[in-house]
Amino acid sequence: MEISNPVQSGEFDIVEIELIEATPETLTGYGELVDDPQEHAVEICVWPRPGWRPIDPGTGNEGGTTEGTFHFWWDEYGVYRGANEAVNDRYVLGFSQPNGEPETSRVGLRTAVYLWHANYHPDGGQLFYPRERCPFVAPLALPGEDVRPEDFKAFYFDGSSGLYIHPNVWHEAMFLVEGQGEFFDKQGKVHARISIDFRQEFKCLLKAPLTL
Repeated sequence: MEISNPVQSGEFDIVEIELIEATPETLTGYGELVDDPQEHAVEICVWPRPGWRPIDPGTGNEGGTTEGTFHFWWDEYGVYRGANEAVNDRYVLGFSQPNGEPETSRVGLRTAVYLWHANYHPDGGQLFYPRERCPFVAPLALPGEDVRPEDFKAFYFDGSSGLYIHPNVWHEAMFLVEGQGEFFDKQGKVHARISIDFRQEFKCLLKAPLTL
């Protein structure tokens, strides 16, 4: 379900997160760089057991993966949007202006994006690989239900590699500095999603830098 403007006209604090270069070392615990998206495995998690009886071996993780193209783009008003063909869903993911005000004029490249939302998948990992080389930024936070805005970091990719995100890692979109882009997406087919709304829980938006 697409939300037209989840920020609207409210006043929110701005929490700016650190931007760091994505390397195998900095991504430890969050995910991995991807050079071959077809060969890179996606983890599928066994369903949690509701009581003391264990899940039978070979069951609870049979949903497999699904894949498709994940489209990302900035619209004419400075809204960052996404459409995921793998799960047939569309999203409003961020804004170029605080509190979601529309752009009236702009000079140069966008330097930051304001986020209202993040989520994680308890059922499996997720892989993003740019179909054409384009720099992008991925905001991530380590697993945990008590995550806070300041726990997030923004990882910068030069576009020569993709990103694999481990299960339970908080994330949002792959944010482009400009224009639009297509990413190969592979993820758990069950696609459970657990979300955080920064406006409601913390009365804030995250500000993720887009350029090093």
